[in-house]
Amino acid sequence: MRFIHQLKDWPCFTWNAAEIESGLSESSFMLGKFSGRLGAIGFDLQQEAVCEALSSEILHSAAIEGERLNRDDVRSSVARRMEIVLSAARGTVTHESEARADMMLDATRNWEKPMTLDRLCSWHAALFPTGYSGLVRIAVGKLRDDDEGPMRVVSRHGMLERVHFVAPEAERLGEEILKFLDYVNGGEMDAPWLVKAAIAHLWFLTLHPFDDGNGRLARTLTEYLLAKGERSAMRFYSLSAQIQKEKDSYYEELEHAQRGAMDATRWVNWFLGCHLRAVKSAETQLAAILAKADFWRMHASEELNANQRGMLNKLLDGFAGNLTSSKWAKICKVSQDTASREINALVARGILRQEGRGRATHYVITC
Repeated sequence: MRFIHQLKDWPCFTWNAAEIESGLSESSFMLGKFSGRLGAIGFDLQQEAVCEALSSEILHSAAIEGERLNRDDVRSSVARRMEIVLSAARGTVTHESEARADMMLDATRNWEKPMTLDRLCSWHAALFPTGYSGLVRIAVGKLRDDDEGPMRVVSRHGMLERVHFVAPEAERLGEEILKFLDYVNGGEMDAPWLVKAAIAHLWFLTLHPFDDGNGRLARTLTEYLLAKGERSAMRFYSLSAQIQKEKDSYYEELEHAQRGAMDATRWVNWFLGCHLRAVKSAETQLAAILAKADFWRMHASEELNANQRGMLNKLLDGFAGNLTSSKWAKICKVSQDTASREINALVARGILRQEGRGRATHYVITC
């Protein structure tokens, strides 16, 4: 079986503009509509939304490869790098979560800077700070050398092995990566920006330039190109979260594209559909953000102390379990009497409502 990097016209990708026109228009329209709605909320809530989207991107991109990161740690590191304070932050800052946050923020905040091999290598080093992938030592921060044999993507079912893809020889990578970077850094007239992101994603994974982490790097590179196309570092949706939901079709479409011809129409259409579904999925999060904004507009004139504001934000962000006076006292580091007074003041104003009795007593925000 021949792969596209073995074809004479590699890497001259083509696509049928008429066949992708509908998907391209719908994705662009939905993204514009979504961004417009977000413009109605304040800067602080926008920053929280960006933090959630970037954290989701990091977590789900890792999960696609079977890697499990701590959600709270990643979220805390992204918030710290963005210099924002989250009302419901519970994680701790770790070297791993800091490195992933740096990598993602470099991709999205620095979209005006050209992509370089050094930059890709620094991202690769952020993925593997110990120099190991699991128990296997790998070449970190540099292109693969194939000393252990050809780079292959395989799956195993018992004793049977299936080869899904064989990457270009390592000796070709120096020249190939330069062509790729020329495309990534090319002018806006190369292709519509969503199409360019789709082609770059497929192209990078076909090169498979590193020993490991190519999928996570491809998705980070895609975030860079999405930010570049949108001309904004404000990320409000996670493409990787949607890809994880559609992981089987993602790998199926990649394999089909890498074994076919240089016509990437089918792949581009799938990518556009996935992008559209990612933006639509983010509407649930947007609804929660808008509800939070509406709540604080409604209560803008209320005189609340720091404990009351902080605990109301925690409830609005999705408090784990039921809020009781003892939990209030523990979280705010106040006495039980102080906690009860602060809660009762909110109940009297109609901001909180008591539910249950006796030991089952807890408090919820009044809708």
